[in-house]
Amino acid sequence: MAKILLIETATEVCSAAIAVNGEIVAIAEEQHTLRHAELLTLQIDTCVKESGIPLIEIDAVAVSRGPGSYTSLRVGASVAKGICYSLDKPLIAVDTLLSLAWAARAIMLPTGIHSSSALYIPMLDARRQEVWTAIYDDTLRQVTEAQPIIITNNLFNNYIEPAFHKAQTVSFVFSGNGSLKLMNETFGERAVFSAVKFCSTRHLASLSEQFFQNIDFEDVAYFEPIYMKPPNITTPGKAPF
Repeated sequence: MAKILLIETATEVCSAAIAVNGEIVAIAEEQHTLRHAELLTLQIDTCVKESGIPLIEIDAVAVSRGPGSYTSLRVGASVAKGICYSLDKPLIAVDTLLSLAWAARAIMLPTGIHSSSALYIPMLDARRQEVWTAIYDDTLRQVTEAQPIIITNNLFNNYIEPAFHKAQTVSFVFSGNGSLKLMNETFGERAVFSAVKFCSTRHLASLSEQFFQNIDFEDVAYFEPIYMKPPNITTPGKAPF
């Protein structure tokens, strides 16, 4: 039974939680924020107090790997690595798109609708008409690599259908904040828009437990998140003096 500290900062959501045996026992979360650096350590402290589990007693730290915002991912990775270094704990990294696919699948499975023949397509908003996405089958095996795509009227023909030679026989479950950009697209009855729109440490708990049991850990020294885009760093055109 693992006790895992969970950190999610890939997007505009700042979320921390503690899970025991894959179940959330304490969570602190704020959506639509740009204050990740300010909030995250306070959220972790809140979770420690609510759960009664001090950080020294956790078995691992799990962080959302991205893709996502450069700045917010750096905050999450830095805090996670700092805790791992100071307390000698292993680091788990969960792909952000996988966590969204897992959350959408968790909702669909109990309904028995589309669950055994679905493609799960999580999408993260990458600004303008671009999203970061990947495609997973009903076992959450990754069918396509994570990549940026431009939302066009040919999204189905150019991206989804080639992913599966039997695409015409399955349903497509879209999730993530990027899926909001598809409202004007036409997919027919095969498309299901999941209620899972935002990232959360709730989506990391079960996957992190699986990674822990499989001893699937990251090298803390060399771990880097997956960024959507490099930072926009500018230099002055001329010396100030």
